[in-house]
Amino acid sequence: MGKQESRDKIIIRTSIIGILANVFLAAFKAFVGLTANSIAIVMDAVNNLSDAASSVITIIGTKLAGREADRKHPFGYGRIEYLSAMVISLLVLYAGITAFVESVKKIIHPDVPDYSTVALIIVAVAVVVKIVLGVHVKKVGVKVNSASLINSGEDAKLDSVISASTLAAAAIYLIFHVSLEAWLGAIIALVIVKAGIDMLRETLSQILGERADADLARELKETITDYPEISGAYDLVLHNYGPDSHNGSVHIEVPDTMSADELDQLIRKVTMDVYKKHDVILTAIGVYSQNTKDPEAVAVREKITQIAAKNPYVLQTHGFYLNKEEKTIRFDIVVSFEAKDRAEVYREVVKDVQEAYPDYELQVIMDTDFSEE
Repeated sequence: MGKQESRDKIIIRTSIIGILANVFLAAFKAFVGLTANSIAIVMDAVNNLSDAASSVITIIGTKLAGREADRKHPFGYGRIEYLSAMVISLLVLYAGITAFVESVKKIIHPDVPDYSTVALIIVAVAVVVKIVLGVHVKKVGVKVNSASLINSGEDAKLDSVISASTLAAAAIYLIFHVSLEAWLGAIIALVIVKAGIDMLRETLSQILGERADADLARELKETITDYPEISGAYDLVLHNYGPDSHNGSVHIEVPDTMSADELDQLIRKVTMDVYKKHDVILTAIGVYSQNTKDPEAVAVREKITQIAAKNPYVLQTHGFYLNKEEKTIRFDIVVSFEAKDRAEVYREVVKDVQEAYPDYELQVIMDTDFSEE
């Protein structure tokens, strides 16, 4: 069984557990809520039904995302998982808005609840079930890197808090004969709305494209620089085509004494090594040649590195090469996102270096560290 196939089966199995649990809870809560004339419990039941629907969407999204790449989508369909997570977020948001509207109606036209011991026991059991379900689903979601399961798990834990609050309202009514049902229903609805908005914001951020995971980027660079011929790995760019599905590119710095044949063999080894260890496909590996024959070039590199490092927003310099015949110096500088004006930082560094080496033409590129924390 392949890694992706195993992951899909885990997601589907966990989602089926969620569907069964939520359908049973929704049925019991709806019965209790209607019998006890409790709008809060009825809204809680509706929320459980939306959770069951979320699990169905997760299954559908996982199945569609697992389709093989084709001519139209050569990078596969993995990003469908993000879309299914977005649909779940919208469902949660819709459920919250609907619950809020119904609660406001009950505030305007209140009903008197009628709780029974059996009803309260059922709600108490539901609290325990949702806590266990939420912890399990989120744990599995984190393990297999599924945004849909993580969202469902968070929602389930939120449901346990909601159910617990309905018990609190029932206790207040039985002890003090004060009905907070409608007001509690409105508060629950607003909590659900906020959760839906947070989920939607997170999912849209993933669809838009977030920076590469810093730990993964560091591990990739360590794997690459383990080769003695490679003195540095830079400009790493990772494109996410679904959870745990990455394509990327990187620049490596090697001695200027390497032949084309040696370089070709090295690049092939690096590509295979990165794929085996990190499941990342490097579609391109660029090359920076490093001056190794000329001590003067090495000294110039060290001085330029020191000049650039004086600016607190310069994270790194790399790709240095000095050509005496053409009187050119080329290098890249990585400027932090913390700089208010990154272009100004670039201009200042170029100006300082040019003053230090007025006889040379500078070829300087401003780079971005896409995994910068």
